[in-house]
Amino acid sequence: MTTMTDASVREFKMPDVGEGLTEAEILKWYVQPGDTVTDGQVVCEVETAKAAVELPIPYDGVVRELRFPEGTTVDVGTAIITVAVAGAAAPEAPEAPAEQQRAEPAPAAEEPKPEGRQPVLVGYGVATSSTKRRPRKGPQADVPGPAQAIQAELNGHGATLAEKPRPLAKPPVRKLAKDLGVDLASVTPSGPDGVITREDVHAAAAPSAAEPAAQAPTAAPAAPAAAPAAAAPPASYDTARETRVPVKGVRKATAQAMVGSAFTAPHVTEFVTVDVTRTMRLVEELKQDKDMQGLRVNPLLLIAKALLVAIKRNPEINASWDEANQEIVLKHYVNLGIAAATPRGLIVPNIKDAHDKTLPQLAEALGELVTTAREGKTSPAAMQGGTVTITNVGVFGVDTGTPLLNPGESAILAVGAIKLQPWVHKGKVKPRQVTTLALSFDHRLVDGELGSKVLADVAAILEQPKRLITWG
Repeated sequence: MTTMTDASVREFKMPDVGEGLTEAEILKWYVQPGDTVTDGQVVCEVETAKAAVELPIPYDGVVRELRFPEGTTVDVGTAIITVAVAGAAAPEAPEAPAEQQRAEPAPAAEEPKPEGRQPVLVGYGVATSSTKRRPRKGPQADVPGPAQAIQAELNGHGATLAEKPRPLAKPPVRKLAKDLGVDLASVTPSGPDGVITREDVHAAAAPSAAEPAAQAPTAAPAAPAAAPAAAAPPASYDTARETRVPVKGVRKATAQAMVGSAFTAPHVTEFVTVDVTRTMRLVEELKQDKDMQGLRVNPLLLIAKALLVAIKRNPEINASWDEANQEIVLKHYVNLGIAAATPRGLIVPNIKDAHDKTLPQLAEALGELVTTAREGKTSPAAMQGGTVTITNVGVFGVDTGTPLLNPGESAILAVGAIKLQPWVHKGKVKPRQVTTLALSFDHRLVDGELGSKVLADVAAILEQPKRLITWG
């Protein structure tokens, strides 16, 4: 997890705070050189492509140096802070070559386990190398740099580097290549250290661009200033009248996911307008219920419960499409995603095993999810494994929309604004609380009948919430 640079100074490296993430941006430092830190103390906040995460230091000492300023994007495995540790022992094998020390995994006994904070983050102690890619588990000292990560992965398949070299590319680029039907082994890389970029994949996918792509340099200079992303704005850019905001972090990941979703899953959206007057009355009654005291009780809570009941009645809606194996994967659990707008962009954390929760438990989980998202503290784990999602556009006064599926999910329910409208009730026109629901689903695995049944069930429950008892 750490590297001993001398007898009293340790380096704390950028960990992999998600699954396979390769970089993170330093949002805020909570310490400065000269400050005393203790084991488990949060020293900085970083933002990955999935969420903002606080990083705890794993030992006691005095901060000597902050390697990067706020706003810098740092590769996983790069030292970001050095700490002088009083009474630290010298390395056991100082005579070992530096390359060998980087390749050797840290002993399990030395891994810090700070209490009272987030679980120990995956990836502490990831070895640095000349490439920007994070080495995979099981490094081998005799295969340095990018080859080390490739060999580690091939070992599990009985292959060697000579038999099956793996092109270097980040996960989003690999997915893009898969979607476009491009073999990465045939793509000429133009990124630093031979990493294949999105532009390389697009060039390989377009026949007219094949020749320019082949002429691209196989490796970019190591200096950051030479990276294509650092290109100057167009000459016509008017700084007084326009502002350019770099696309990165959560917003960048969301954009890539939505593009992939829109062009991978065939979307169908159905709509229904429903009288939710009785549901709104039930919300007010529940707010006075002693079992719900201190919990977040609002229309979204009952809408979420209605969707869970509809899924129970129509379990085939809760599924995913496995393109590689050409299979429909039916889920026997519901991880209910709730789309949340945050200052850093749209995120979709989910409530694990929402189908098993009582109404008070669901209310508690919703409250924690919303509070954590607003504070920017949602963990990457909370945004993984979702099966179905709800997006509440009604909070913005919008009647409804055609939501895009969260990647890997089969359906998403959009809830519009609840408004007082004239409505025919018991043969007479009366003012009633009305809203419009929109259900988008993946037409590869959900046909019109199934999608319509789910949407109709949700509407029926919201119109007559006593069905939560008879159907649930």
